[in-house]
Amino acid sequence: MRRNDGIMATGGSNVVGNAVASGKNAQAEVHNSGLSQGDGGRQPSPQEIGELLSRLIDELGRSGHPDRGELIEAAEDAREEVTAEAPRKGKLKLFAKGLVEAVPGFTALASLAVTIEEAIRGL
Repeated sequence: MRRNDGIMATGGSNVVGNAVASGKNAQAEVHNSGLSQGDGGRQPSPQEIGELLSRLIDELGRSGHPDRGELIEAAEDAREEVTAEAPRKGKLKLFAKGLVEAVPGFTALASLAVTIEEAIRGL
């Protein structure tokens, strides 16, 4: 986890990796793609980042996120950009930053968004 924006858990809580669940019988779950630079892992290829973006598009489609349509469109654009012959890194970094800011209330999406941001930052 890169930052803590003041998460407070009371009552029953469970913390796993960078996920926090709070409430009766709370459970937290994190799915690690294995592509993060933060733990000294290898830098993912543009194809792997494209696969992460495809996964994000699928997850957004199933989510109740109020901006899912715009986020899906932006993720599709980013997927095309990252696999282009000469990807525009500035455009991808802006997408990644906006993505992380757009999904803070959706833990699974937020975790995936951070993985994508870290992968793009390493390009």
